[in-house]
Amino acid sequence: MPNSEHRKKASEVLKERGIDGDVIAVKIDGKMYDLDALVEEDATIEPVRVDSPEGIEILRHSASHIMAQAVYRLYPGTKYGVGPAIENGFYYDMDVPVAITEEDLPKIEDEMKRIASEAIPFERLVMSKEEAMRLFQERGDVYKLEILKDIEDDTVSLYRVGEFIDLCRGPHVPNTSYVKHFKLLSLAGAYWRGDERNPMLTRIYGTAFPSEEDLLAYLTKIEEAKRRDHRRIGKELDLFSLQNEAPGFPFFHPKGVVILNTLVDFWRKVHIQRGYQEIKTPLILDQDLWIRSGHWDHYRENMYFTEIDEKPFAIKPMNCPGGILVYKTQLRSYRDLPLKLAELGVVHRHERSGVLHGLMRVRCFTQDDAHIFTSEEHIKEEITDIMEMVQYIYGVFGFPYHIELSTRPENAMGDKVLWDKAEQALQEALEDRGVEYKLNPGDGAFYGPKIDFHLEDCIGRTWQCGTIQLDFQMPEKFDITYIGPDGEPHRPVMIHRTILGSLERFLGILIEQYAGAFPYWLAPVQVKILPVSDEHLPYAKKVASALQKKDVRIEVDLKEGTLGKKIRDAQMQKIPYMLIIGNREVEKGVVSVRDRSKGDLGSMSLEALVELLGNEYHPLKDDF
Repeated sequence: MPNSEHRKKASEVLKERGIDGDVIAVKIDGKMYDLDALVEEDATIEPVRVDSPEGIEILRHSASHIMAQAVYRLYPGTKYGVGPAIENGFYYDMDVPVAITEEDLPKIEDEMKRIASEAIPFERLVMSKEEAMRLFQERGDVYKLEILKDIEDDTVSLYRVGEFIDLCRGPHVPNTSYVKHFKLLSLAGAYWRGDERNPMLTRIYGTAFPSEEDLLAYLTKIEEAKRRDHRRIGKELDLFSLQNEAPGFPFFHPKGVVILNTLVDFWRKVHIQRGYQEIKTPLILDQDLWIRSGHWDHYRENMYFTEIDEKPFAIKPMNCPGGILVYKTQLRSYRDLPLKLAELGVVHRHERSGVLHGLMRVRCFTQDDAHIFTSEEHIKEEITDIMEMVQYIYGVFGFPYHIELSTRPENAMGDKVLWDKAEQALQEALEDRGVEYKLNPGDGAFYGPKIDFHLEDCIGRTWQCGTIQLDFQMPEKFDITYIGPDGEPHRPVMIHRTILGSLERFLGILIEQYAGAFPYWLAPVQVKILPVSDEHLPYAKKVASALQKKDVRIEVDLKEGTLGKKIRDAQMQKIPYMLIIGNREVEKGVVSVRDRSKGDLGSMSLEALVELLGNEYHPLKDDF
């Protein structure tokens, strides 16, 4: 801020205006500052309250500094990487001289509480870059020195809290006593700057909230998320596995494949109803194709390569160039449009080992992709149709969602005029439908702006799955055309879209949404028959055969054990229905039925059971 003799601390100005209480920072002329920043008389000043989104971010960033200070006290010689606030919490990457484990977190947390009780001020320091480098050189903090070398400004800001000094822009809470409600959650290894060639640092995760109630609610949510963890449930239900021999490439077991195939059957029926045609394109394509599409310049570091006949090829990270090649196999007319080409395309994308996470972040997955080639005048109509599909499909699984519109990024490909046209078309389509959306400037794909659909699961977490990307660029790059009513060639518009996104990731989301207790139509085993003893097996197999003919997914428990154990096992496997068969059932030609959630339903004939199962909801049966 410029020098002036007529300045006061922001905290004094707020006090004069009767603003106090839960204010932890200020906005001065729209920029964030600490409360002790000096304010010009004519400046616009706004309070930043602790329970606002900006205030919570400041609180968490301050908590990360307090955690780093606690580690500084407990483990002398620690060197520090970065410690940002993140969604729902914070972390700090540190090079600790001794190995620390989860068992050490309570000790660090106790030290943080001591620091908070000391009400140590967060003191902002401004010095030249050279002074800062000397300071961190004296402290032996090689990571801060590396960050400083990349800074082009002549001056930098630092924050001192007690004996700990950190390179930081701020702002921060006035003192450590403002950070009362926090919890350290976990630790992990993290390569410095995300590069496997760099040292592995210790990353400690934590969270902080303005109130004890908010903190406890979040910790309860975390415990519920752990209970629903798809990696644990997937193993318990024998759905999939992750093997050291193929990191990032999941193995799907028979029951997992049943769910995936059921999803695909549903997906395929919806698309047939909407006029899509399904295609299948190669896994490996010539490198020149990826150069032409723009992926080589914008996505090369995430691609895998191979060589065939001494020519370079790439394993596809996306399906769109293959869809364009299919389009180009024929001369297209305006009467062919819109041409809707859907593909369950397997793609490979390189992810760093540190970010791999079960089915949620993998290196190989199946996209429920589609590419729609249409004329400019029909853009809104096609986007509306996709949005209706999204609404229906997410509704089947019980997912509410919100929409975000992302516009031209810095690394955008192509003519800005075409980008402006594409952004306007998406915005108008959203506004014509009267839907609310969040604007994300600069977050579009490199070839076009996009609409993203973020679904919300039963514990409030959001997942970005569906997307609509409007592309004027690739039709230009590949020179694709259609013959219009005037007999002249015209350039089509290309709409890229997914709804489920990655089938693998969507399965992971479903596992956590249902905590493994899939609805009847998705359950890999819908009915399990529990014979009381081996003498009841012939009748059990007869019942199984009759139900299989009705397309019921059935399993007979052939293991030894008591009936009670068999029921418990079926409950643990979260199977919708259990059929108990003993002497009485064999004699009367009936089955005793247990519902997964309702318990004992009593005895019924096979015909009554088939009717009961036939009344279970199934989108392929009930919605078409």
